[in-house]
Amino acid sequence: MSSSKGAMIRKAGRWLPGVFISVVLLVVVFRVAEWNDLGDAFTYIRWPYIAAALALTLASLLTKSAAWRTLLDNAPGYWQTFFIVNEGYFLNNILPFRAGEVGRAIFMGQSSKKGTMHVISTIVIERAFDVAMAASLLLATLPLTLGMAEAKSAAVTTIILVVAGFGALFLMARFNEQVKDLVNRVGGRWPLVQKWIVPRIDSLLDGLKVLTRPSQFFAAVAWSLVTWVFWVGIYYVMLLSIAPNAPLWWGAFVDSFLAMGMAIPSAPAGLGVFEASIVFALSLLKVDAAKALAYAISLHFMQFVTTAIFGLIGLLREGRSISALFEGMEKKEQPDTIS
Repeated sequence: MSSSKGAMIRKAGRWLPGVFISVVLLVVVFRVAEWNDLGDAFTYIRWPYIAAALALTLASLLTKSAAWRTLLDNAPGYWQTFFIVNEGYFLNNILPFRAGEVGRAIFMGQSSKKGTMHVISTIVIERAFDVAMAASLLLATLPLTLGMAEAKSAAVTTIILVVAGFGALFLMARFNEQVKDLVNRVGGRWPLVQKWIVPRIDSLLDGLKVLTRPSQFFAAVAWSLVTWVFWVGIYYVMLLSIAPNAPLWWGAFVDSFLAMGMAIPSAPAGLGVFEASIVFALSLLKVDAAKALAYAISLHFMQFVTTAIFGLIGLLREGRSISALFEGMEKKEQPDTIS
């Protein structure tokens, strides 16, 4: 077997489990929701609800960009950040392994001259906050659904782990120089580690310094909170189309449940996992399965198209390509540039 064929098989072995999970979940949700009822269910998704959800989606993208730009010391331009955020979403929708996170780290590392590892540290902070918010909302809304003790315990455990993670990141940022000295001492024993790994860890630690700047960190948290308000609004507004009397907390429950569910490996765009998470969450709220699936498909398609439009504009605007992303991931450059 040639080395190229072996590499292809290894890559397939990594993404096939996610595709398998997506296919299984799609089969399940389409069996749960009667196919004959699905067409009628889509008639409930009317344009006023879609227009409101689209407006909230755009608002969330704008505030998310502001939050990330704050973590990046406001160094990149606002619209530059906005388009790179959407490029990341677009790449997540067409490539496996959440490649969009790596993609936006590479693209922003190039554009801001900060380097990929520095940017990745801000994405780690951003993701940790999102997990904390999702777990908090889930913890707050579960008692209002079925009082599932097991899920509540899982949410509490998640929050504890996230808080502990933030604490570890803060300590790494606070004692930045000491951690760097330790890394240099340990890495200095192996020339390759000293040349390629240590400088990247230094850059990663530099990106965590935002945690030691309260005003900057809390500004990023404030923007992130506003983003979550918009996200809850998206799911609630669209939910009103199939459940007109739904209370606001239903939107928070569906959003947080979906956020936690999307951690499951899947095909690109979370296909199958997205739909199954929403259908299951709404089943706990006694919403008809066909209506729930129509709601999920409509939301998924709307978000896919919106981020694809802005993501493609961003790629064209900067003269980037997906092939350039892979070149950036594989390119061996100096440690203080992209990697």
